[in-house]
Amino acid sequence: MTVRIGVTGATGRMGREVIAAADDHADCEVVFAVNRDPDGETVETVEIEPADAFDSLVVDREPTAVIDFTGPESALEYADACVDAGVAFVTGTTGFDDDQLEALEGASETIPVLYAPNFARGVQALLNVVGEAVRNLPGYDVELVETHHNAKRDAPSGTANRLLEEIEDNGEFAGRTHGRDGEDPREEGEIGVHALRAGAITGEHEVVLAGNHEEVRLTHRAEDRGVFAAGAVDAATWIAGQKAGWYDFSDVISE
Repeated sequence: MTVRIGVTGATGRMGREVIAAADDHADCEVVFAVNRDPDGETVETVEIEPADAFDSLVVDREPTAVIDFTGPESALEYADACVDAGVAFVTGTTGFDDDQLEALEGASETIPVLYAPNFARGVQALLNVVGEAVRNLPGYDVELVETHHNAKRDAPSGTANRLLEEIEDNGEFAGRTHGRDGEDPREEGEIGVHALRAGAITGEHEVVLAGNHEEVRLTHRAEDRGVFAAGAVDAATWIAGQKAGWYDFSDVISE
């Protein structure tokens, strides 16, 4: 079965990669792609259409799933339109606040929704081992450092927040400290969090556990955005056969 895909934010960094990844996938076809200011642009062989036409396109072109990498507000608007059209929604958008994330989860009562702050298979592997490391090294100091390009909007990154959740779920911690300034010695049980933004760095996450005169460093480095796009297309292909519900990229990996 050919999976018919709609793409949002089509001329952005990730939108372009998603179109290219879908074009390389034998079982996928991009049936439409939208952007706020398309200006007659074409990505690969796909003509980019205006974002305000999304509501009609998601009905008329009959996509199997929509892949979204935009911003929290626009992602929710696209998700609402997908609910009305009965179309699965896959998003790697980050920066949602609690209310926005709750609204996105609400859409999953009607359609399949897959939300993942990171679609790299290596990051999923990192998530799997971080919790085990924290459990095996109780009392060790934990620091997390994440680095991204200078145009990234949210900090910490969505992936960093997901790693932090995994750390906190597997150990006893007093809270998070974001950066340090002046006289600010480390407090017992805190998790240090540091966000770096520079150049065109695709993405790097490192968890440091230190104690007992030893240290463990768990690192994932993405060398190309294509790895995220390929994962998102895999997710769209997988979710095509799912019933309404809330899904994670781990569900795709496990199968």
